[in-house]
Amino acid sequence: MPSDRPGTAAFDDAPLTLSGDYYGDLVAGRSRGLWPGLLRGGLRAASLPYGLASRLRNRFYDWGWKPSRRAPVPVVSIGNMTLGGTGKTPCVEYVARFYREHGRRVAILSRGYGSSHGRNDEALVLEENLPDVPHLQGPDRASLAAVAVAELDSEVLVLDDGFQHRRLARDLDVVLVDATQPWGYGYLFPRGLLREGRGGLRRAGVVVLTRCDQVGRDGRGRLREAIARLAPAVPVAEATHRPLGLVNGDRHTRPLQHLADRPVAAFCGIGNPDAFRRTLADHGVRLAAFRSFSDHHVYTRTDVEDLHTWTRRHDPACVAVTTQKDLVKLRLSRLGGTELWALRIGLHFEVGQEALHRRLLEVTRTAG
Repeated sequence: MPSDRPGTAAFDDAPLTLSGDYYGDLVAGRSRGLWPGLLRGGLRAASLPYGLASRLRNRFYDWGWKPSRRAPVPVVSIGNMTLGGTGKTPCVEYVARFYREHGRRVAILSRGYGSSHGRNDEALVLEENLPDVPHLQGPDRASLAAVAVAELDSEVLVLDDGFQHRRLARDLDVVLVDATQPWGYGYLFPRGLLREGRGGLRRAGVVVLTRCDQVGRDGRGRLREAIARLAPAVPVAEATHRPLGLVNGDRHTRPLQHLADRPVAAFCGIGNPDAFRRTLADHGVRLAAFRSFSDHHVYTRTDVEDLHTWTRRHDPACVAVTTQKDLVKLRLSRLGGTELWALRIGLHFEVGQEALHRRLLEVTRTAG
């Protein structure tokens, strides 16, 4: 199965490519030897003009030389500092659901990375989990904001993956930092996974540390100290991604206990496959096999046939499990003669939920 298909991430509206396992091993320093060392040197050199362009662009917005368009309603951005998966989709769902529960008409705006036509996987997941929240996708999110307000009567807009998208002004930036890999191996893209310098965190209104259950208390403490130095006035929340249950292609649901004492063949095509594997293992799932694709992988007929063959190789009692982002593209309930289930994930706050809620409500109160 291919594992080196590029995924994308935002730098304004121009996508950055993030390759698969070899690139990850290279920037993490796991690849040793003369050739990987030379490649890292080349990537480090390439990161210098990227960093300069990023700094200048942010300065131009800060100084007003590049104008931001302001929507007539509050805009809340959910974003991050690094390429790869930090758990933005569960956070977007959490914030949109919060506003719906407070009686606000909310719409989600996203660039739509990883989709050559129609909806991408994040949009399909959000539409399935939030059927009453419209989701608009397109490169010009300022124009999408105008449509959401004029045609959908939206009262709050949630900007998905919007921290580096500064053409649409926002009233609150919620920035996610993956506690397991907070700074993208310490370098700007392409030498590392940072989308901009760490100082950009000063623009945040709230920082949410994700996957905190996969890092010890000392590690979380050091990370909070680093964030406090970068953005001393910004509240920091700690969250975990918890399984809510299982769902299949027919939208039937089961509790996670459905997998108890059964071998599981799991696969995914997301930005952080190791986090998915660890989530399964941490909840007692007995993994018989695991395979990963690149982020936003588009499943071809050949891929599906290969997955059928792959699952048949294992114990007849084996259950196939994937992520919701993958299931919405496959739309299957069985794979290789066995059940196929997706793990539904929700954001759970351990610390700082009240601070986040307070900031979310302040945005709407200020807007009247």
